[in-house]
Formats: sequence, structure tokens, C-alpha cells
Amino acid sequence: MAKNKRILVMMNPRDPDDPSAGNEPLGTPGEIVAALARFNTAPDGSTLKRVGTMVLHGPGYTIEYASGHDQLTQAMVVVNSSDFAWPVLSQICKANGWKMQDTDSGQIFG
Repeated sequence: MAKNKRILVMMNPRDPDDPSAGNEPLGTPGEIVAALARFNTAPDGSTLKRVGTMVLHGPGYTIEYASGHDQLTQAMVVVNSSDFAWPVLSQICKANGWKMQDTDSGQIFG
């Protein structure tokens, strides 16, 4: 049976050409929410029920991040519909200088 979801890690590499250089923060939770809002990605507006994790919803994907940190170094992207998600995720990475890493293959792109 084919896998329906794809898990990616969104990050901000110090040097995109050198994966061993480490990552810079993506930003504060507020900065990340503001940056993603331009791409139709936002919380669903419901009352927070899970402690420690925030979920943002976008076209064909969700983005989850730890809510208890001042600066975030990564966020988990769950792709539910590649047809809708890829164009938007590619634009998010391009606009912010971020990359994504596939958790299965280790491939970095964006």
C-alpha cells in the first residue's frame, strides 16, 4: 500500500551548500506565523488543546512546531496532498531562504 503522507523538516541552513554548517533559527513563533500567513497557512482558530505543539494548516499540508521556545530552529511539515502542497511549500522556502528535508530519504530541497 502506498504511503499517503510525507514528513518533512523545515529548516533555515547557515550555508545551503554545506549541510554540516548547521542551521539558523527560523524565527520566533510569531514571526513564523506571520511569514506563513502570506501563503494561506495559519492556525485553524480553535482553542489550543495540545500543550507544547502548535499546528498551522495550509493547502495540502500542516506545519507543526514546539510552542514553548522563543526561537524555533525547525518545524515538521506533513504533506497530505502533494498536488496542492508542493507549489506553496516551494514558494515558502524560496521567499524565506528555508529548506526542507525528507525524513525518509534525507534529501534536502526547497
